[in-house]
Amino acid sequence: MQAVRLSSAQSSAIENFVDDFEVVNALADRNRQKIIVLLCHNLNDGLTVTDITEQMSITQPAVSHHLKILREAGLVSFRKNGLQSLYYLTLSEPLTQLERVIHDLRIEVGDK
Repeated sequence: MQAVRLSSAQSSAIENFVDDFEVVNALADRNRQKIIVLLCHNLNDGLTVTDITEQMSITQPAVSHHLKILREAGLVSFRKNGLQSLYYLTLSEPLTQLERVIHDLRIEVGDK
C-alpha cells in the first residue's frame, strides 16, 4: 500500500486533530460524561467532589481522578470556597477547538 502525499493544509488539519485527542479522550468516558451532565445542572453554583460523589456510583478518589482529567482537558475548572473546591464547566474553548478541528478535517481531508 502506497502512502498518500498530503497537502500542508491536510497535514495541519490532522495535526490539530491529534493535538485535541486530550479533549476527545476526556469526553469518551461514561463517568466523565455523567460529571459533565451533573455540572450542567449546577452551572451557577458548581459542585464539590462530595456533591458529585453522592450522585454517582464511584468512589471519591475516582471522582477526583475524573475531575483531574476534565480539568487538564480544559472542560472543567474550580474555585476555592473556604476549605472546599467548587467545580464548574468551562466548555466554551475546548468545544470551539473541536469544532475548528472537525471543520478543518471535513474541508481538507473530506469524505472520500
